[in-house]
Amino acid sequence: MKPDDIPGLAASTVSVRPLRDGDADAWEAYARACPEATFFHRIGWRSILQEVLRHRAHYLLAERAGRICGVLPLAQVRSRLFGHSLVSLPFAVYGGAAADDDVARGALHGAAVELARDLGVDHLELRQRSVREPDWPRQDLYVTFRRELLPDDEANLLAIPRKQRAMVRKGIERGLTAEIDRGVERFFALYADNQHRHGTPPHGRRYFEALRATFGDDCELLTVLDPQGRPVSAVLSFYWRDEVLPYYAGDLAPARELAANDFKYWALMRRACARRLRVFDFGRSKQGTGSFDFKKNWGFAPEPLAYEFRLLRRAEVPQTNPANPRYRAMIAAWQRLPRPLVNALGPWVVRGLG
Repeated sequence: MKPDDIPGLAASTVSVRPLRDGDADAWEAYARACPEATFFHRIGWRSILQEVLRHRAHYLLAERAGRICGVLPLAQVRSRLFGHSLVSLPFAVYGGAAADDDVARGALHGAAVELARDLGVDHLELRQRSVREPDWPRQDLYVTFRRELLPDDEANLLAIPRKQRAMVRKGIERGLTAEIDRGVERFFALYADNQHRHGTPPHGRRYFEALRATFGDDCELLTVLDPQGRPVSAVLSFYWRDEVLPYYAGDLAPARELAANDFKYWALMRRACARRLRVFDFGRSKQGTGSFDFKKNWGFAPEPLAYEFRLLRRAEVPQTNPANPRYRAMIAAWQRLPRPLVNALGPWVVRGLG
């Protein structure tokens, strides 16, 4: 696709093309260097999407004078329950174009819209941290929580509001400990238990094994043990440049009384501080949820996320989230299913949610 084909970009020297064989290293290098790029712009997500989740990936490169000046990872999601979409990026809290400038970003957006029309999807979704297309409809349900880490553990502990800091100290006093796992077994058991209690279909164990295999030490598993050495809470985190992002978590019902979840994030914060990281990214939450309140109580300020939509074969922004009343009966039924059945069916259901 040439710039002349995109209104308003005729004078630019930017062209957009699909990712080709042999481009992977150049894509990864650009993502690591581009300030707008996130962990989810890494090229490794492409294989996760295609080989594990079975979605067709469409990765677009913008070039100027033979050099990459922007990237836009996209995946096509088909679901009988949740519709047909082109998303940047499914199962990611951040996405959209990472580019050198507005011209490159505009060229990528134009190419994405054209691709969405060619594929016949219901809508195109770009999950961004800031508004890029002010005329497009947006979903304002989600926020993210990010805060700079202080230089030492004591300063970070004192930065946690008093009530939540007391919960961290409670976990310490109760003799909780944290360990780093190489395998996913303990994490997956806790994650699956948590998802079942909340009526949410879980990813399969293979998904988490693929994350570990693809991203190596940048994908870390931390497990909290009670005084008897039993796993009670766990978190899978992504490391990106000078940031840590706790992304998937799980626990047993007694974890709350033990203050294991507060202890878990405190242990992760200490690890990040020891690695001299700069930002603790508490990730995405829906407004009005317990997760939102928990992160806010830790002293993190919510930052609205700009999830922008180009509606093609639908009239309204989709609401495929648990807050939608139409899914209440489905959630209640899922909670009543036996755990083995939930773990078997979950990956087939969740892959359509994106």
